[in-house]
Amino acid sequence: MILRKIFNPFAVARYMKAELIASSALSIAVFFLYHNQHLEKVSLPFSVAAILGSALAIFLAFRNNNAYNRWWEARTIWGGIINNSRIFARQIIANADHAVATGKAEAGDVAAYKRELIYRQIAFAHALRLHLRRQTTWEELKHLLSKDEFTVLGSKTNKPNYLLQIQGVRIREGMRTEILGAFDNISLEPTLAGFNNFQGACERIKNTPLLRQYHFFTKLFLIVFMVVLPFSLITDFNKMGVPELMIPVSILVAFVFGVMGKVGEVNEDPFENKITDIPMTSMCNTIERDLKEMLGETELPPKLEPEKGFIF
Repeated sequence: MILRKIFNPFAVARYMKAELIASSALSIAVFFLYHNQHLEKVSLPFSVAAILGSALAIFLAFRNNNAYNRWWEARTIWGGIINNSRIFARQIIANADHAVATGKAEAGDVAAYKRELIYRQIAFAHALRLHLRRQTTWEELKHLLSKDEFTVLGSKTNKPNYLLQIQGVRIREGMRTEILGAFDNISLEPTLAGFNNFQGACERIKNTPLLRQYHFFTKLFLIVFMVVLPFSLITDFNKMGVPELMIPVSILVAFVFGVMGKVGEVNEDPFENKITDIPMTSMCNTIERDLKEMLGETELPPKLEPEKGFIF
C-alpha cells in the first residue's frame, strides 16, 4: 500500500512510459505533417476530441469507482480478519483458563491447547495471504504448526480452509476433554464461520475480475482519444501562431487521462503483491504480534514499518 502523499514525477513517468512515448511520437508526427508538409486536411474539429474525452471520462469514472470499491472491500475484509482473530484468541484463552480454575483440566494441558489453537489461527492468516497472492513460501508457517501438521498441510490445495477445519475438530476435542465447556462451541463456531466467510469474500474478489468489457472499452477509448487529440488541437494552436505548443499540451492531456486509467487498473486487483495492494503482510504481522501477546509471550516479531513510503 502506498503511504506517501507526494510522488516522484520521474517514477510516474517511468510507470507511464509506453503511453508517453506513443503520445509524444504521435504529436510530433502530426505537427510535422501539418506544419512542414502543409497537410491541413489532417486536422479535425476540436469537438471530436471533446466528445471522445467526455465518453472516456464516463468510462474512467465508472471503472475507477468500482476498482476502489473492490480495494476498500478487500481492506474491510482483512480488518474483520484482524478483529475476529483477536476475538477468537480471547474466547479460547478465557474459556480454557476457566477449566483450570474449576479443576477440570491441568494447567500444562490448557497452556499447550491455547498455544496450539492460537498459533494455528496466526498460521491461517499467513496462509490466506500466501493463498491470495499465489505465493509458495509455506515455510513461513513452519514455526506455527507441529511438524506432522505442517507435513499434512503441504499436500492440501486450499491450505487456509484446511487450517479452519482442524480448528473446528480441535475445538470439539477440547470440549470432550473438558478444556472447553460443553456450550463454548456456541460462541466459537460463529467466529470460525466468520473466517470462512472472509476467505470466501477474498476469493470472490481475487477470482472475479471487474467486467472485462469496461476494461476493454476503456483501453480502446483511451487509445482512440490519444490518436485523435493532436489532430484536434493543431488547428487551434496554429491559429494562435504557436503550432509547436500543440505537442506538450497534447502529451499533457493524454498523460492525465492515461494516469486516471492506470489508477483504476492497478486498484482493481488488491491481492497481487504489488505496492498498490492492501498491506496483508503488515496485517498478518499485527495478528501475530497481538495474539502472541494475548498468550503472555514477550518475544514478539518486530512490528513492520513503512519503507520509503510503502507498506506491504
